[in-house]
Amino acid sequence: MLRVSRLTDYATVVMTCIAAHPTEVLSAVQIADETRLELPTVSKLLKALGHAALVESFRGVNGGYRLARSADDISLVEIVEAIEGPIGMTECSMAEGQCDREAQCGVRGSWQLVNNVLDNALRAVSLADMLKPQLPRPSRRTVAVAVSSIAMPAKSRRVTTE
Repeated sequence: MLRVSRLTDYATVVMTCIAAHPTEVLSAVQIADETRLELPTVSKLLKALGHAALVESFRGVNGGYRLARSADDISLVEIVEAIEGPIGMTECSMAEGQCDREAQCGVRGSWQLVNNVLDNALRAVSLADMLKPQLPRPSRRTVAVAVSSIAMPAKSRRVTTE
């Protein structure tokens, strides 16, 4: 199964909590209370998000955290990379020279394509989008994906998602 870590999931929860209060500076305790996450976890995430310049911190009696930029200007990929590091489905999809089999590999280009699609999808979702209520999704649906839209030969596939 391919998924982001629990910390990355929690980082999006923390960021949406802060984004929901755009004019306020929230303490780590307030964020932990509102998100129902443990304070040490919230503190750890805020440190990483601060290092990534996604949140600003303020010291003192009225200290706390707020977004470093507008929620519209922060993409989901930035939050994921702040916790996980650079996105790469495989070692070779990020940079050359990471695998001894590169020269004879027949799927490297395909993995790079998949990596680019994932990266673009995460860049297309802003933190502000994460705040918007989502319509309930059916438990199973069939989606037609125009493969040409992801830079492959012009044909369509049917993809079933759950």
